[in-house]
Amino acid sequence: MLNRRNFLTAAVGVAAATGLAACAKEDDSSSSTSGSGGSKKLVLGFSQVGSESGWRSANTDSVKEAAKEAGYTLKFSDAQQKQENQISAIRSYITQGVDVIAFSPVVVTGWDAVLKEAKAKKIPVVLTDRSVETSDESLFVTLVGSDFTDEGRRAAKILEKVLEKAGHKGPVKIAQLEGTTGAAPAIERAKGFKEVMDADHADDWKIVVSQTGDFTRAGGKQVMAAFLQSNPDIDVLFAHNDDMGIGAIQAIEAAGKKPGKDILIVTVDGVKDGFIAMSEGKINAIVECNPLLGPQLMEVVQKVKDGETVERWIKTKESDFMQDQAKAALPTRKY
Repeated sequence: MLNRRNFLTAAVGVAAATGLAACAKEDDSSSSTSGSGGSKKLVLGFSQVGSESGWRSANTDSVKEAAKEAGYTLKFSDAQQKQENQISAIRSYITQGVDVIAFSPVVVTGWDAVLKEAKAKKIPVVLTDRSVETSDESLFVTLVGSDFTDEGRRAAKILEKVLEKAGHKGPVKIAQLEGTTGAAPAIERAKGFKEVMDADHADDWKIVVSQTGDFTRAGGKQVMAAFLQSNPDIDVLFAHNDDMGIGAIQAIEAAGKKPGKDILIVTVDGVKDGFIAMSEGKINAIVECNPLLGPQLMEVVQKVKDGETVERWIKTKESDFMQDQAKAALPTRKY
């Protein structure tokens, strides 16, 4: 997996861009040329994971709006959470000869072949939001996104505050709703949470059940209902995103329990619906993962196109929120 440290790497050369439309679920978004004396517009091919959550929808909107603002031609594809769709879209972008390829990978592994094809055509690749494992780190230029392992650590640390505020004493039985199996945020958020748990709470915290909910509300609801049947005495739910947490709330209420009280809930993302649930007392804390990467991505894409050196990992700025901050923060949430 990408060694997430800050070091510099030279951007690779680029190719001219024209071509036919790619696979299904792909669209081309063109806008007027930017203020560069009428020079040819940069063409960016972007493959999105899907539209599985409010976070992802906000991320897509941010990319599309930022590309339009920058005056780029955006070739956009929705992979519908299938790696084979992303690989097909990337190959289409290579055939079309776009200037830069960016994508948010569905899973961590299985990208070497298609990334080698892009490198052979001298088309630079920028990762967004999620990392990949490669045999050759030169197959991509940079990652623009969050530190998911640190988000897991932050979730564990804020859970300490939640438990203290709730007056909880003694052992803590934790249920974990994981993200999509094999996806970087699922792997790394679980890893970071466990690091803090093992280091500071080996004697009193225990994850009694853990399963993927695929980052969806429906998945969160279904899996949480099963959790409650097998482990009715759960104290805490750690959900890898807000949408699974919101789905889990429905299952908790259907079981006759009060979310945020009978079961304390910590989630990751910070979408508006999550803040609404937190303002209603149903989520106790949220670790923010900022989806508004579009402007930052476009800046990086331009630098890469121009052959400039960029940092290997460009991190996003994020915050954490307790329940008593929800109502004040809600009006300012942009996603």
